[in-house]
Amino acid sequence: MTLQQLAEKREHEQIVVFETTLGKICFRLFPEIAPKAVENFTTHVKNGYYDGILFHRVIDGFMIQGGDPTGTGMGGESIWKKPFVDEFDPGYRNFRGALSMANAGPRTNGSQFFIVQATDIPGDIIRQMRSLGPDQGYPDEVVDAYENLGGAYWLDGKHTVFGQVYEGMDVVDDIAAVAVDTQNKPLKEVKIEKAYILED
Repeated sequence: MTLQQLAEKREHEQIVVFETTLGKICFRLFPEIAPKAVENFTTHVKNGYYDGILFHRVIDGFMIQGGDPTGTGMGGESIWKKPFVDEFDPGYRNFRGALSMANAGPRTNGSQFFIVQATDIPGDIIRQMRSLGPDQGYPDEVVDAYENLGGAYWLDGKHTVFGQVYEGMDVVDDIAAVAVDTQNKPLKEVKIEKAYILED
């Protein structure tokens, strides 16, 4: 099977663009498998909720996190003013470039999200995935993608994947590489200057 998460951008597909202080990041979204997460995200984008918001937590070799208007990692809420359910699909994983919901445990999604930036996965982990095989959730296509791209495989089934970067991973890498304090907060502000939706 072809992993739709990693497919080319299709015509008439809804695209979200972040114009950040370090450049532009473009995402494909997956409303067919994560309708609530996509509705929440796109409504926040349309309402300007994410404009001016910081990337408040950055861990090079792992991910960059944003979506909290307080900039502390403790704030933000969904468009429904309450947490919403997780949406998992075995064909959509936390590969490098995945756009996923940040949470504080099951069914605690609000407005925060992260972009997976992790690259290399140790060979022994890849071998373990292959030995587990499709019956344990690791078909060849998924293992190949993790081996070739990297990612945060340990977050699968814990954080809803609802989008994928298709342009601007160099910007994600640049954000991940900024100097941070002991709480992984960038010493110099990195923010989403404007978020908007592109539709063909």
